[in-house]
Amino acid sequence: MTNSPEGTEPNGVPPQTPGSLTHATDSPQITNEPESPVSDGGDVLDQDTYDSIREPRSAGRLPLGDGTWHQLARQYVWVQQISSGVFALIVLTAMLLLTLVWGQWWAWIPGGIILIMLAWTMVITPRQARAYGYQLRRDDLVFRKGILWQRVVAVPYGRMQLIDITHGPLDRGFGIAQLKLVTAAASTGVVIPGVKQEAAERLRDTLVDVAEARRTGL
Repeated sequence: MTNSPEGTEPNGVPPQTPGSLTHATDSPQITNEPESPVSDGGDVLDQDTYDSIREPRSAGRLPLGDGTWHQLARQYVWVQQISSGVFALIVLTAMLLLTLVWGQWWAWIPGGIILIMLAWTMVITPRQARAYGYQLRRDDLVFRKGILWQRVVAVPYGRMQLIDITHGPLDRGFGIAQLKLVTAAASTGVVIPGVKQEAAERLRDTLVDVAEARRTGL
């Protein structure tokens, strides 16, 4: 009987301590997938949004991106409906005053047209809100809106010059904001309405960092 060297088993195999077991399948996997500009903000960007983006019938013709589409907060619809309702109430009050006090019956012609337009706006606002979407890709931000009149804009991160967050009294009451992306070309500027305040701030900080990195060539 021979003594095995210290630190080895009798069969010549080094001892294995707990947690040191390795297998051939445990080697790290190397992938070439690009990292998203926003690594941990997906839950924030999708908070209180709709379940799915509403696609037009000719959706196959749109140059959609290859990532996740983020949508507006549901509170955006309430803000738009309240704003349109208040404006309609003001118009109706003015029409009644002109008619009953001064006898200006002609006021019902322009006032009626405005009320019809406001009613139509309130009806289609929920549908329009679901057509808004933005996507964070590796090199640019893609923004889309519209069902009948569609617009899809890709804004390269390196061309962003200003990222502005604005919100009115109703927006603050419902916890949403408007994110404006300004570039050198006015036609490529993007305004994303109805974004949750926390999501707007996270998106602003991320876009600023990525834009600076793109401009410096990092």
